[in-house]
Amino acid sequence: MARERVLSRLELNRALLARQLLLRRVTLPVPRAIERVGALQAQWPPSPYIALWSRLEDFRREQLVRAVERRQVVRATLMRTTLHHVSARDYLAYAGELRARRVASLEAQLATFPDALDHDELVQTLLGHVAERPRSRPELLELLGQPKLEVDERRPWLVWHLLSARASLVNAPQSSAWRMNTSGSAFVPAAAWLGAEAAAGEAAIVHLLRRYLAAFGPATRADAAQWTGLAIRVLEPAFDRLSLRRFRDEEGRQLYDLPRAPLPPASTRPPPRFLPMWDSTLLAHSDRTRILPDAYRATVIRRNGDVQRTFLVDGFVAGLWQLDAGRISLEPFERLSRAQRRALEVEGRELASFHAPSL
Repeated sequence: MARERVLSRLELNRALLARQLLLRRVTLPVPRAIERVGALQAQWPPSPYIALWSRLEDFRREQLVRAVERRQVVRATLMRTTLHHVSARDYLAYAGELRARRVASLEAQLATFPDALDHDELVQTLLGHVAERPRSRPELLELLGQPKLEVDERRPWLVWHLLSARASLVNAPQSSAWRMNTSGSAFVPAAAWLGAEAAAGEAAIVHLLRRYLAAFGPATRADAAQWTGLAIRVLEPAFDRLSLRRFRDEEGRQLYDLPRAPLPPASTRPPPRFLPMWDSTLLAHSDRTRILPDAYRATVIRRNGDVQRTFLVDGFVAGLWQLDAGRISLEPFERLSRAQRRALEVEGRELASFHAPSL
């Protein structure tokens, strides 16, 4: 039996950058680009725009807006029960499985509370209201006779999440608009919006795993569980169904990858790149040291779960950035060379220009 190739941390870094379109900007339609990188985190509304700007040639904000309006891209609660932009094709391929598991979890949590609500009736009423036009969460709660959501009251939040999951709600286009706050979301039923029900079952998990490995591999089973939010035991049949390459990392852990997926040499020189809040590149592995050094992890990923805006130098997270009075300010973790700072400043001026109000 042939000995499995050991991939260094630097080789894993270059593979990740290549698959995340961070070695060089490319020309792709927005839905295809989003598929290539797995999905785009969308909790902070500007994040998917900045993520695409860092990856695509001459990306303009209206390209994502049009893709959502044309129902080619959808914003929905998916992996790890967090908001993502995904292509409509990917949503229909696997979202039904994530939805079914989310519903089961929410029902189990609600079972610990006294609950006389008729969830079936509420779901049907909710679907009737969103069939008329996109509606906001406060509007829907009022129409359903449910209380406003308060931060410290868990049960009403569980009820809302269960109803929206059972109704398969996704965000309407206005929810994807560039804005600096998270208000303004409205919802539509996914099946009516996309014209079909999203798939569930083993084939859905296989598709999700294939998408993950294409975007973030080579990776361990624990890595795949981290990004998908699914237990390793749930993913194991999908690993068995796929024809995969196998490697080891420097710690001896088994890595899995798709055949012919890119593995650039460690000598590849990456350009500086700016990443938005919650960029998936920093969240897609159980061991994140292939891009985020352990020494900076607590600074980048806060206790409340917030993932800060970061910049990459030589492929690794090297500091934080902020927009300050129309300019990008850098907070490097270590001293930058003159050439590194100059390259970041050039990239930063372009980002500041992109960041400026234009829509």
